[in-house]
Amino acid sequence: MPDDIAAAPFPSDRSPSGGSSSDEGFTEGYVGDPAVREEWDNRYAERQRLWSGQPNGALVAEVAGLAPGRVLDVGCGEGADAIWLARTGWDVTALEVSGVALRRAAAHAREAGVGIRWVHAGLAEAALPPASFDLVSAQYPALPRTPGSSAERALLAAVAPGGVLLLVHHAGMETRSASDGAFDPADYVWPSMVAALLDDDWRVEVDEQRPRVVPEGGAGAHHAHDVVLRARRLR
Repeated sequence: MPDDIAAAPFPSDRSPSGGSSSDEGFTEGYVGDPAVREEWDNRYAERQRLWSGQPNGALVAEVAGLAPGRVLDVGCGEGADAIWLARTGWDVTALEVSGVALRRAAAHAREAGVGIRWVHAGLAEAALPPASFDLVSAQYPALPRTPGSSAERALLAAVAPGGVLLLVHHAGMETRSASDGAFDPADYVWPSMVAALLDDDWRVEVDEQRPRVVPEGGAGAHHAHDVVLRARRLR
């Protein structure tokens, strides 16, 4: 489903959500739906590397003009985005439901010599400090829809005044019919749903479809176009 996600090193105490900082699977202190964690753990366990290992092109392009600050990487996967952000001066908090992915991301971060805070949780359940991130990056996230739009509202709530929300997804996915497998687009959050919640406290800076910079290798490389939503919180 989503594509090329991110992460990097963990402090020796606790994550912001209270989860364990241990490398041993990141299962202690997990906050979220156990079925979602199991689904993604199984998916990552099927391959030694699921994604390309390269930062997402839309992230690199959109962050180029931003001054580094505190960033939340939503759905950090095996760590490519978070490691790139840390290397370019950002203070990174990386959130992921899969302990398998976090273990890999932490190993990659140690190899890269960068430090990152890990949160093993679902976005809606993570209880992140509100309005505290200068950038909230969600690259191709698999965010389940809820009646109260909890995931969408959690994305918006995490952004500090003056900060930026960057949400990138595969173009055309939202309107697809349910497949024969388990994936039904109607079950997930898409950029248009987040954009619909933006009020006068926000300024939309980018809302467009564009050709995707496709990294070599990794799942999802067949997707050729992105939907990019970039919005700045004014107050």
